[in-house]
Amino acid sequence: MKKAGLFAAIELFNNFSISLQNRLALTYALFISLALAALTITINVFTGLIFTTLVKNNITEKSAEIVRVISDQYNPMLRSFNALTIEAIGMYFVHEGYIVTVENEEGDLVWDARACDMRECMTVINDIAVRMQEHIGANGALRRERYPIQFAGRMAGSIIIETYGPFFYSETESAFLTSINRLLFFAAIMLTIASFAVSIILSRAIARPINKSAEAARRIAQTYSTWAAHNAPGARIIRIDDQYQTKELAELARSINALSAKLEEGERRQKQLTGDIAHELRTPITCLQGDIEAMLDGVYKPDKEHLESCHEEVIRLAGLVRDLNTLTNVEWENITLNKTEFDLASLLRITAEQFKAAALEKNIAIRLDLIESQVIADYDRLKQVFINLLSNAIKYTDTGSITVRIEKAEEPKHVSVWVSDTGIGIPEDDLPHIFERLYRTDKSRSRSTGGAGIGLAIAAAIIAAHGGTITAESAGSGGVGTTFRVVL
Repeated sequence: MKKAGLFAAIELFNNFSISLQNRLALTYALFISLALAALTITINVFTGLIFTTLVKNNITEKSAEIVRVISDQYNPMLRSFNALTIEAIGMYFVHEGYIVTVENEEGDLVWDARACDMRECMTVINDIAVRMQEHIGANGALRRERYPIQFAGRMAGSIIIETYGPFFYSETESAFLTSINRLLFFAAIMLTIASFAVSIILSRAIARPINKSAEAARRIAQTYSTWAAHNAPGARIIRIDDQYQTKELAELARSINALSAKLEEGERRQKQLTGDIAHELRTPITCLQGDIEAMLDGVYKPDKEHLESCHEEVIRLAGLVRDLNTLTNVEWENITLNKTEFDLASLLRITAEQFKAAALEKNIAIRLDLIESQVIADYDRLKQVFINLLSNAIKYTDTGSITVRIEKAEEPKHVSVWVSDTGIGIPEDDLPHIFERLYRTDKSRSRSTGGAGIGLAIAAAIIAAHGGTITAESAGSGGVGTTFRVVL
């Protein structure tokens, strides 16, 4: 039964959860309270030590004062003390906690406080004992100190002073010490309350941006997981304040905002991709449908010319599907790279040779600036990349030249391939998106101004599969050409 109860308690503890704000508040409050407790105890201890030293010094000074005052009552001519005056002085100091006895030079008793008023002496000593028990929690005992009285170099008598030891507090000192302890006690309570208030404020200040980030993350998850929220107007515009003085909190908020922006951009691209694929498929399918319906209705004869037109549209469809399949395989790392060692310069010469005829038709010169560069890569895949780059260069260059060159990259064991043309350039706004699937600078997606927009996406995916990078620079629309850089 005990083991079952223990396991149940452990399970309850493991399942116990607390909010970040409450955890921070409790942690701060506990830390500040412990610090205040340690500070209060330290102040109390040091105050007690200093006060005890002061009290001991006061007892020593008071004893010296008693000896001096009583010594003044000695008459050297009569060689005796004024007993009446000593009695008045002695009883005064009894009320302050000093039991005085005076003896003459022969050791005979001159005056004794106990003999004068034993009850008063015992009352004073008992009161002192009670005060000391309250303050230090320990019982003391009377201690005797003998002080000689000398006059003109000879012994005139002695004074015996009994006090509660090792030290004692007077009523004034006891009241003062009690006030100090009460002050410390109330100060500790007030500071503890203040520490809880400060802890709550600090925990809220820290937990608020974290809670906002968590709420934003939940909203993002709900937005992209439910159809209704997913399609609600403005539902995906999720931003939180990232202006915080704490670096980590500001970075967290910026990361959440960046995540939301990325998801929004991905959603936009997904919708655009769906529309672009529909557009790319619509054109050949519409042509096929029109030709087939015309032949069925007898408008056209099913002769070779019209069948070839249908065949061309089928080939276009097959090519688009093939390119999409290639892109999907490369992006999802479903292809196996057949890596071999070969000269990259030789590959570029062979690829450039294939485009010489097309370049001559447009009066474009292809210039090669190559150095021998041995690489380990998939020959056919890399050739596909440079075919795409050279094909685009020729397509968008009306006159001028295309330059292909190899340079040693800044990174060790890397080479850079530059493919530059003097064509129409790429608008600055479109430059960051040219490697996206089905992206085209021509929003009308006219067949006269380009293909489906898959070639550069395939090129980027193949280079990424090789662990390299591909980038593009352009002077902008109407500028002087575009330059692609491939680093392997």
